[in-house]
Amino acid sequence: MKYTVAAFLLTSSLLSAQNFTKRDSLKGSNTEYRNFWDVKKYEISVEPDFGSRSVSGSNRITFEITRDVKNPVFQIDLQQPMNYQIIGSDKKLCTSRRDGDFIFIETNANYRKGDKHNFTIAFSGNPTVAKNAPWDGGWVFTTDEEGNPWMSVAQEGIGASVWLPTKDLWSDEPDDGMIMNIITPPELVGVANGRLISETKKGNKNVFTWEVKNPINAYSIVPNVGKYVNFKDNYPGEKGNLDLSYWVLHYNLDKAKNQFQQVKPMLAAFEHWFGPYPFYKDSYKLIETPYLGMEHQSGVGYGNGFANGYLGRDLSGTGVGLNWDFIIVHESGHEWFANSITAADKADMWIHEGFTNYSETLFVEEYMDKASAEKYIIGLRRNIQNDVPIIGPYGVAKSGSGDMYYKGANMIHTIRQIINDDQKFRQILRDMNRDFYHKIATSKEVENYLSNAAGADLSTIFDQYLRTTMVPTLEYVQQNTVLKFRYTNSVKNLRLPLRINQGSATIVPSSEWKQIELKSSQPVQFNSNYYVNYLLAENN
Repeated sequence: MKYTVAAFLLTSSLLSAQNFTKRDSLKGSNTEYRNFWDVKKYEISVEPDFGSRSVSGSNRITFEITRDVKNPVFQIDLQQPMNYQIIGSDKKLCTSRRDGDFIFIETNANYRKGDKHNFTIAFSGNPTVAKNAPWDGGWVFTTDEEGNPWMSVAQEGIGASVWLPTKDLWSDEPDDGMIMNIITPPELVGVANGRLISETKKGNKNVFTWEVKNPINAYSIVPNVGKYVNFKDNYPGEKGNLDLSYWVLHYNLDKAKNQFQQVKPMLAAFEHWFGPYPFYKDSYKLIETPYLGMEHQSGVGYGNGFANGYLGRDLSGTGVGLNWDFIIVHESGHEWFANSITAADKADMWIHEGFTNYSETLFVEEYMDKASAEKYIIGLRRNIQNDVPIIGPYGVAKSGSGDMYYKGANMIHTIRQIINDDQKFRQILRDMNRDFYHKIATSKEVENYLSNAAGADLSTIFDQYLRTTMVPTLEYVQQNTVLKFRYTNSVKNLRLPLRINQGSATIVPSSEWKQIELKSSQPVQFNSNYYVNYLLAENN
């Protein structure tokens, strides 16, 4: 999800002073109540009620035991004030108790590695309502322009447990996907992730059943209810025919048919750079939402007003971003980074946002040209705050700085300059999406992978941009054909060579002064594609 800089400023400024609680650890770490079982499938029934702003339903959780364990206690996440009731289990349960936002299911039996079990939890109540979705998180109960109920939930930050009893941990996705039954009034339509496999009646109500066959992160599991209409298309992609399905409010149908023509060139660009769309089995889908947008897997949330830019603005300040629809491009980029490759901990959220923010640049390169792409990525630097490090605290469900977007993307662009081979860079991205396909990854795993693939030790690059707020500064002085230079504001032994004078020479700065002989006494030209500051120093 694309957050505005302002939305992250307050969060980022509080991180360093925040004291983390037991609740933070239970929410963000693989506790003793979570680390012995692996979710295999969610089977969900949900009925949002517009009048009472309530949600009710059930979730059958199928799981596999990952190690022998005796009398285990299972942690299920469900945020207050939602209520719950255990209504089914294939194994006798002793008791359940609640501690704030967590349900602990106690057992009195031996569980063996490889065994599969399930329990079903009913839920009901008035969930947290978002004050300004998608940034603050929660359910949205609103009306469309004609007064029809329109309901959805934005939960990347707050978590799916804001309404759904689940194992709300990024590192455990249901390997066999999910099924969701959305129950609606007769005049409304329910839309969720994956494919619509049936539409039935339950009394005077509609039941829309959706199926996801791939693993799915919990915050992507989203029911949408409104007066939707559907139109379809298809894209001849790298893995065959990819069906495209669009769900919009009925009075926006013509606008959507025009604006959503950008989907195919977006898919073409991303398949070129990243490899096949990761969810052919579940289709590609855009769903109009009553908020700006979100990367809901195989059901991308769209609320950008059927116009180019980001709510009509260009985040780069260059004009380049007004040539395409930001939400279509950015949120769809998350299908590769966030939904297929998922960070194990929210602290490493840059894996989602840094690569996806850079996907905008790669899209521009294919859709327009390379010069426009470079103009765009450099322009995005105006949004970088350098307030706190990009990597946040681990184990407490907290991300770091909002710089994970623009600074993360510019770090990747800088790495591309180090590699200095666009075909190799493209192949690295494609190989990464192949090797981490539908997997959970840590920052260190991604960092090591990129270093190995690039054939260069990038560890100090990652330390510089992810773990400090410093922007490396090349301090230099030129005396005729002699160029003297050094790095300041950098981590120890920063390994960041720079091409100068339109690539005719390369310098390898360190914290100590060095010098080289230039071919000409003309003022040295630096490459602005590196995210590096340049400072003309006094004669050294």
